[in-house]
Amino acid sequence: MRLAFMGTPEFSVPVLSELIAAGHDIAAVYTRAPQPAGRGRKLVSSAVHQFAEANGIDVRTPKNFKADEERAAFAALDLKVAVVVAYGIILPQEILDAPEHGCINLHASLLPRWRGAAPIQRAIMAGDDITGVDVMRMEAGLDTGPVLLSESVEIKATDTFQTLHDRLSYVGAQLAPRALAALGRGALLEKPQEEKGVTYAHKISSDEARIDWSRTAREVDCHIRGLSPFPGAWFEVDGARVKVLSSRQAEATGIPGTVLQAETNFVIACGEGAVELSLLQRSGKRAQPTEEFLRGFAIENGQVL
Repeated sequence: MRLAFMGTPEFSVPVLSELIAAGHDIAAVYTRAPQPAGRGRKLVSSAVHQFAEANGIDVRTPKNFKADEERAAFAALDLKVAVVVAYGIILPQEILDAPEHGCINLHASLLPRWRGAAPIQRAIMAGDDITGVDVMRMEAGLDTGPVLLSESVEIKATDTFQTLHDRLSYVGAQLAPRALAALGRGALLEKPQEEKGVTYAHKISSDEARIDWSRTAREVDCHIRGLSPFPGAWFEVDGARVKVLSSRQAEATGIPGTVLQAETNFVIACGEGAVELSLLQRSGKRAQPTEEFLRGFAIENGQVL
């Protein structure tokens, strides 16, 4: 099937890889333009950009599709379908309608729960037990289109954003070729999303990533795991910001934010229960296990964070 692939982050790469392996004709890959990164602020191409170039596929990086020439160039590809996976650019109706079979999107949640930009983080942060990947037909609304294929994935008590991201990416890579095969046979059934249960996965702000020790230990643990490794839940101590990349619930109680243990273990009291922090990172430093972190940072039992 002649198609365009539209995606940007590492999450999207396995899907593109499977579509290539399945023998589809990838007419072009659309991705976000290279962005400045690192201390030198050098332009770095997206993961999808790098993968597509390595496979000899034409890569296009329009800022948006407002210009007539960009819309005309897309239409000129004469596509059967466009596959969209975490592209990060809003597609106008003219683009959605250009391929013969429209545009289909792989979304990392079970819609209508967690429409929007950060579904994986939000699912863990909310303490959900189940999430998944939906293949949906795109409409002008934000993730409102009918669902074509779906697969559920359990959220484990130890899952971080990274581990769940990787599992969902793999599931999406298996669903995409199945969806296109069914589309080619005319066998895809469209299921409208339910009107009840709609939630939105808004982008994570830096302030929101700050740990609120007054919440329950379970909520704090979910918050930390849902933001690990990026953008990283954080707290401040002596004016320094510290990210927490790994945690678990602990059997202890105390005034919220109080350091209950700061030796080989690092245990902080929450509004109910406590959490043990096991991997931390100071600003500009590498991540460190608790014992190593505490050797270089004077934190005492009874101190309030």
